[in-house]
Amino acid sequence: MAAAFKQSFVTDTYKYPPRFWANCWYMCQPHRQGRGAQPHLDSRDIIKMIEIFEKKEENAMEITQGVDFESFGLSEATLRAIRNKGYTVSTPVQAGCIPPMMAGKDVIAKAPTGTGKTMAFGIPIIEKIDPDSEEVQAVIMAPTRELAMQITDEMRDIAVYHEGVRLVCLYGGQPIGKQINALKRKPQIVVATPGRLSDHMKRRTVVLKAVKTVVLDEADRMLDMGFIHDVTRILDKIPSRENLGMFSATISREVMDISWVYQRDPEEITVQATRENKPDILQYRIEVPSDGKVDAIVRILNCENYERVICFCNTKGSTERLTKFLQMRGVDAKCIHGDIPQSKREAVMQQFRDGKLRVFVATDVASRGIDVDDVDAVFNYDVPEENEYYIHRIGRTGRAKRHGVAYTLLSDFPSRMRLDDIARNTRSQITPAAVDENGHVTPTEKK
Repeated sequence: MAAAFKQSFVTDTYKYPPRFWANCWYMCQPHRQGRGAQPHLDSRDIIKMIEIFEKKEENAMEITQGVDFESFGLSEATLRAIRNKGYTVSTPVQAGCIPPMMAGKDVIAKAPTGTGKTMAFGIPIIEKIDPDSEEVQAVIMAPTRELAMQITDEMRDIAVYHEGVRLVCLYGGQPIGKQINALKRKPQIVVATPGRLSDHMKRRTVVLKAVKTVVLDEADRMLDMGFIHDVTRILDKIPSRENLGMFSATISREVMDISWVYQRDPEEITVQATRENKPDILQYRIEVPSDGKVDAIVRILNCENYERVICFCNTKGSTERLTKFLQMRGVDAKCIHGDIPQSKREAVMQQFRDGKLRVFVATDVASRGIDVDDVDAVFNYDVPEENEYYIHRIGRTGRAKRHGVAYTLLSDFPSRMRLDDIARNTRSQITPAAVDENGHVTPTEKK
């Protein structure tokens, strides 16, 4: 039996994810076994852990349809706000997450972009807030300033008929004095980027001792951006936390490591892309000379009647150069990146949302922060460095059951190989195409 177990152990080492082995490591630490004990985990312990893990995997819920919001037992104030937004039936992720979060359970949810994750955690938070309290009761962390502001706006929409519920949004790039004044109004809900929230905690301008609910939105992106230490320090400073919700389009190793350490038997919710929520996006790859990318974009823009377009670049310098070249060619274009003052960034993004700006040029920082349902097309001026970045970029178009188009421009062998890798690993159907002098894009035979 020992030999059989050894073989199984070796064979299955890569079958189970890091979160499984992280939990094994945690369980064998001396503090779990008594003072003076040595780390120890024998075959029986691992077999037991495997049984527990596989049972959890079997019980993970895959939600395929929504339900009527009235079935959740929500307050009339919340239902009225939901009706004002034009909704009567929840999305699948809302159907899976609202009940356990209302019950104070931990949740880890994987759902595609644009499936209503903000309302999935926003509704339970608003429902559980005590408006008479002057202490922070809920914290929502987001990876970017833009996403934090977007969440705050949607939370305010949900809370519009809840008297006494106050929110504050904390992010870098805004004068900290202004945020300190906002905190003096005793908000019950704090929406923040991890870095700026950590700054306020160090200044003791925000106290989280009474927080009951914590949410990590776009958790994979947040941890990938290097916020893991800020996130863990913040979680360690919230002793009264009752539940932790983690929401993401993808579940990375780092996300599951956080789950193992900070969540207790979480409800695992998975929402697959369906015909209803899967973006309708036609994807093209266009090979052009190294100095022909701008010309290709301009020709396509002149040919097509696109009203809202996003161009993605990998670097700040590329966004600046592309924007200037487009402006020189008569294209209404503006850009944002990390070096642009926050006030200007917000102004540019608002112009784009209002339809007053045709072309929005950005680094990946904006791929999760801009929430516009009617983006006509996306241009990848540079091939993204990560597979997930590609999915998030093109996910800006083809939303709300609209048709969208994504163009990726290729000018060298490494970029072609990189896009091949993206297509293979994301199972994306990217059609080779050529653009003529008039801007017409025509599919070509793959070489």
